[in-house]
Amino acid sequence: MQNKKILIIGGAGFIGVNAAQYFYKQGCDVTIFDNFSRRGTDVNLKELLAVCPQITVIRGDIRTDRTSLSAAVQSVDYVLHLAAQVAVTTSVTDPRTDFEINAFGTFNVLEAIRLSENKPGLIFASTNKVYGGLEHRAVVEQAERYAFTEITGVSETEPLDFHSPYGCSKGAADQYVRDYSRMYNLKTVVMRQSCIYGPQQFGIEDQGWVAWFIIAGMFGRPVTVYGNGKQVRDLLFVDDLVQAYDLAFNRLDTVSGEIFNMGGGVNNTLSLLEFIRLLNDDCAITLNYSWGDTRPGDQPIFVSNNDKAKALLGWEPRTTVNDGIAQLINWLRTHESEVKQFYV
Repeated sequence: MQNKKILIIGGAGFIGVNAAQYFYKQGCDVTIFDNFSRRGTDVNLKELLAVCPQITVIRGDIRTDRTSLSAAVQSVDYVLHLAAQVAVTTSVTDPRTDFEINAFGTFNVLEAIRLSENKPGLIFASTNKVYGGLEHRAVVEQAERYAFTEITGVSETEPLDFHSPYGCSKGAADQYVRDYSRMYNLKTVVMRQSCIYGPQQFGIEDQGWVAWFIIAGMFGRPVTVYGNGKQVRDLLFVDDLVQAYDLAFNRLDTVSGEIFNMGGGVNNTLSLLEFIRLLNDDCAITLNYSWGDTRPGDQPIFVSNNDKAKALLGWEPRTTVNDGIAQLINWLRTHESEVKQFYV
């Protein structure tokens, strides 16, 4: 990747700034494109530019700024598309905005690439929510968690089931990205991401629950646990995700058109109850939480089967849940004043 030019759309967000710093340090010419609407993006940008001063910043919106988007795409080798409306609950209350960002915005990115002279390669950050609630998968309820009874993890062969406006908008974008590879011979990869966490994550109740729980505990904010707290997710540390991006970009000639589930896998799972206990017992963080009804489309369990990524990319998670959570807590504590302004 050295000396390559990369455009990171949504580059001031949590995953974006981690990816930007990684590729910058790999010797890439990095440009980020962001509308800076998400909480914490200005803080993230300031910290990013302090260590990566030669990164180019474009303030733009993939819904409306098609001219500047097309210009940004023209000069790069790769595009990493991370910009999104990311909360299921927000998609339910405002499905139009959700659609405009996730589906129409991604369409604009694809068209910019299709109409460009250089045709840069594209990685699109999709979501495990394209699989819906997984109601057809048998699940057993245990003391503190749910567990699959027939499979250990969800593979890319799982049938799609777009449950919730968010699932529909991301799912439509997911399939557009795949089909533009087939129809227009673009080099694209879709990564259906699970629960990503790590430094520079300003989590909220609707998205980024790992960071949100920690932040709420640090500042005494109340937390609502929806359902019975036994919902299980596989946690993937952001550094491991960015490594997968790098591997995919370097293998675009062989993996173009592919879709990868991208999660922490069976060795990095936690239920909400287990996470609350871990924070209390191991991290001296106590949550003030109450109970709420199960939210629409909430999967009782999602664990990614990473076999395809291991086979085609040579990738698998390296950061354990305990190590990753410790790194996130350390970042939040060393940036307490910046974080506090958004939560207190």
